[in-house]
Amino acid sequence: MTQALTGLESELSRAEQAALVIGRWVEQEELGARLGTRKELQERVGVSKGSINEAVRLLESRGLISTRTGPGGGLFTASPPPLARLGHALLTLDDDAADVGYAVRIRDALDPLLIEDAVSHSSAVDIVRMRRSLQEMEDAMGTQDYLGFLRANWDLHVVIAAVTPNQPLRSIYLSLMDMIRTHTVAIESGTAGPLPEYVRARHQLHVDLVNALDRRDHAEAMRLAAEHSIQNKP
Repeated sequence: MTQALTGLESELSRAEQAALVIGRWVEQEELGARLGTRKELQERVGVSKGSINEAVRLLESRGLISTRTGPGGGLFTASPPPLARLGHALLTLDDDAADVGYAVRIRDALDPLLIEDAVSHSSAVDIVRMRRSLQEMEDAMGTQDYLGFLRANWDLHVVIAAVTPNQPLRSIYLSLMDMIRTHTVAIESGTAGPLPEYVRARHQLHVDLVNALDRRDHAEAMRLAAEHSIQNKP
């Protein structure tokens, strides 16, 4: 590679190493800046065609770059959605790292099914557990512990998932959460600044959701589930 690797990088695959290096370049550029073509980046980073293709896939799944075709096309810096920035700690990963982005997408697609079941099946004890996670989210928000907020958010969804009588659904969802938890170890430096307002809105959405579950208000719970899904999209 044309850029010296740290001890951490030397333990990663060549594609992940390339993704780290290009990710640093992304941080130094303005939104929408052109990084070059795949071939140009391949030559600049010094990896194989296969490695640069995999690195691009990793960075696209994390919302950091976008690809444009046609004249003047190539790879451009992108702005990941706030939740992706909040949870973008995918810097210390093993060889399964490329699958994490897909795990998040599948998990988000399953959330409405779990919330629908939670409307009918949540007990008073379940609601208490959900409110405990909400309090942990609020506490983390107050100290600007965004990784703590994210983990408390996940805990809330795990509690919601545990309510469903659908064993296959619950098993798949919890497996995805385990995978995501395993790979998320820190919040990227420089991402906390613009997040407080988004985090407050995210917390309020979950408060409203738990209140709807407590009232067994199916229409409101599903409306919030849809809003939750929209917030997760780029």
